[in-house]
Amino acid sequence: MRSMTMRSSRRRPKYFSHITLIILCFIVGFPMVFSIIKSTQNLGQIMAYPPNLMFGDRLIENYSAAWNSNNFVRLMGNTILVAVCVTLGKTITSMLAATAFVYFRFPLRSFLFIFVILTLMMPTDILVVALYRLMGDLGWTNQFQALVAPFLASATGTLLFRQHFMNIPSELADAAQIDGAGPLQYLRNVLIPLSWNVIGALGMIQFIGVWNQYLWPLLIINDNQRQLVQVALKGITINALDQGNWGVALAAAVIASIPPLIVFLVLQESFLRGFALTRDK
Repeated sequence: MRSMTMRSSRRRPKYFSHITLIILCFIVGFPMVFSIIKSTQNLGQIMAYPPNLMFGDRLIENYSAAWNSNNFVRLMGNTILVAVCVTLGKTITSMLAATAFVYFRFPLRSFLFIFVILTLMMPTDILVVALYRLMGDLGWTNQFQALVAPFLASATGTLLFRQHFMNIPSELADAAQIDGAGPLQYLRNVLIPLSWNVIGALGMIQFIGVWNQYLWPLLIINDNQRQLVQVALKGITINALDQGNWGVALAAAVIASIPPLIVFLVLQESFLRGFALTRDK
């Protein structure tokens, strides 16, 4: 009897935790599910009270209108290109900076690393005016490089790779040095193969962060053909609301969320493993 009582007492916390997690997942995912449902309805169904939580009959019409409105396909392509370039650039610069901080000895190394970390506490919005003036002086206003170049460095990525490299046994670096491998060879042949989880974690964070940019593209890009999708969503939403077609606005938002969702699904395992920075790695 005691053993049965102990087993039941052990199961209760698991059941409780599972139920709690299911409820939390439902709360977090409900807005997305609600948007998907409403994106298939007409205006009358969207405005119905009590809310109609059944799929409507305007799925094809709403999604076709959103896909064909305001060069939406081109703007999705622009955003994917910018996000990929920034993600690759940040990953490369972060790895190089972390390699320098871990494996090189130079004056003020600790001070420079602290300075890099302090930039994490600086809100990005306060840099907008200075960045805008700098892009104007360089003649990059309304250019593709203005969306990429200011974001090629990452204090977060430098911190992640530094902590990861510090957990890699120093004997590997000594052995590579004895074999005559240079720093870049050691980085390419040893560090990168041991860092795919960290690369995946950083890549997912940076891709989603760039994909959700709104303020900077709105300020620096004036040509609608070169704009990013988050800014375009505003115009699509305004036009849809003026025409009373809210389903099109919701359909555009759902379509715009698909690329970062795919990136998350592909890299979620690397994301979870990337923060398990132990010496066993």
